[in-house]
Amino acid sequence: MALHLAEISQAVAPGAHAVLLLDQAGWHVSSRLAVPKNITLLPLPPKSPELNPVENIWQYLRENWMSNRVFTSYKDILDHCCEAWNKLTHRPWLIMSIGLRDWAHQC
Repeated sequence: MALHLAEISQAVAPGAHAVLLLDQAGWHVSSRLAVPKNITLLPLPPKSPELNPVENIWQYLRENWMSNRVFTSYKDILDHCCEAWNKLTHRPWLIMSIGLRDWAHQC
């Protein structure tokens, strides 16, 4: 997680500040985690998948391309996961529709 935050920190424009929305996984909220000064971590409330659209992305991947499979090796697992991920990333409108929250767009 520290390496991930360092990468994000380098991508933040000089003088800007990033807010990173994340779940409360242990490695996200560890007191030992060094958070760069140009990043603020904003943890989501516990048990709130409706606020974390990426949970629906993982569910879509599992249901459509990664379930009911028998893998022959670790490489087979990696290849299959990469193939599923690439299929998804080539469909940006699908990603947007999976993550859409109708309630967030109501007046």
